[in-house]
Parts: sequence; structure tokens; C-alpha cells
Amino acid sequence: MDWDVVLVLLAVAAMAGWIDAVVGGGGLLQLPALLIGASHLPVASVLGTNKLAATFGTFAAALAYGRKHPMSRKVVAVGGSAAVAGSAGGALVASAVSSDFLRPVILVLLVGVAGFVLLRPSFGAGQPGASAEGPDASRQAPERRRAALLVLLAGGGIGFYDGLVGPGTGTFLIVTFTTVLSLEFIRALSTVKMINVGTNLGALLVFASQGHVLWLLGLGMSAFNVAGALVGARMTMARGSGFVRVVLLVVVAVMILRLGYDQFS
Repeated sequence: MDWDVVLVLLAVAAMAGWIDAVVGGGGLLQLPALLIGASHLPVASVLGTNKLAATFGTFAAALAYGRKHPMSRKVVAVGGSAAVAGSAGGALVASAVSSDFLRPVILVLLVGVAGFVLLRPSFGAGQPGASAEGPDASRQAPERRRAALLVLLAGGGIGFYDGLVGPGTGTFLIVTFTTVLSLEFIRALSTVKMINVGTNLGALLVFASQGHVLWLLGLGMSAFNVAGALVGARMTMARGSGFVRVVLLVVVAVMILRLGYDQFS
């Protein structure tokens, strides 16, 4: 691979890390760049390398948010475990599912996310008294069990989607878990990002076991992804939930346009 291509991929990894740290969706930049820059390589190797960089970047963002707003260990344990298993399962069956079938489904989901955020101005503002432990801290036993089931299903389902396809996983996680935990965006991000680590890690383990990771390139992109993620996390904590809401809507709109173009062009 030529050095100019490598430099472009490193720059894209930094931008993708920033986007992922704020609202997710960095794969919208990073994966297409890898597919173009490493077009001579098997798609599985591109996917595995993308997951390596994303895993490191997301983990760095989770730690950065966790210093100010500690993550819910219970939610991470349940949702993260389900995410790893679901993502690994999605990666194993990825080759059997046509992207032509999945693309319109993803489009509908993204349009639903945009409508949900636009029509609920209070979304992401949290509830008075809500803590980092989310439902575990303030609800009765039946409600806690229901919330735990939702966390399990969401982690496994979105993890499976990430291993299978990927675009928008971080965005879906933020919207889903912010709703389930009844927290503001900023307070939920450390927990959400750690679960996102699980969705990346499960698929990465599968691709690595199959020999589909370009380790040298992937580790280089990981370093730049981490740098972008740390900048994004600092900006998010400094500017607050309103900033996250705006970036979320912009990223979702870009994903809708991109997938819409692919679907109808």
C-alpha cells in the first residue's frame, strides 16, 4: 500500500474517532475509506482492520467519559456481554446476508431515529435525580428486571447488527440506552461507549481468528482513532448535551443521504 494512501487512512481514522466519540457513526467515514484504499484486499480483511481501530478508539472514549461520569458496571456487564456475543454471531453470518436486503431496513431505522430525536426536544436531557446507575438506582424490583432484560436484548441485538453490517451502531446504542436508562446524553456516554467496545470486540475476535486483520495498518489507524476520540470526548463534555443532539442529527442525516444514494442510484 502506498504511503500517501496510508496517510489518508490515518487522517480519516482520526476524524472517525472524533465522530464516534460524540455520537457514533465514525464507520461511515472509516470503512468506505478502507474499502477504497485497500480495494486489492479481501473485504473481510478490511472489516477486521476497521474493527481493530474502532475498538481502541471507542475504549479510549469510554475511559475519557468515565472519569467525569462513572459508567454503570451492572449495565455494562449485562449489555456488554450480550454485545460481544451478538457481534460475534453477526460477524459469523455476515457473508450469508445481502447488503441489498439490509440497506432499506437500515434506512427506515435511521429515519425513525431522526424523527424520534426531532419530535422529542427533551430527549437526552435526562430525568431529575437520575444517576449513572440508571434504572438500577431508582426503580422497583420488577422495573429493574424489565430494564435489565431491555439492556440484554438491546446489547445483543445491536451487537449482532454491528457484526453483520455496522453503519450507525454507535448512534443506535446512544439513542437506545439513553432512553432505557432515562439519562442525559453526557451521563450515559461512558456506559454506552463501553457497550460499543463489546460490539466491536466480538466481531474483531471472529475476524482475527480467521486471519482477517491487517495488524500494522490497523494499529496505526487505532492510534489516530484514539487521538480523535479523546478530542471528541473533551469537546462533548465541555459543550454539553445540546452539542451531542445537534451532531447526532447531522450524522444521522448524512447516513440517510449516503444509504439513500446507494439504494436508489
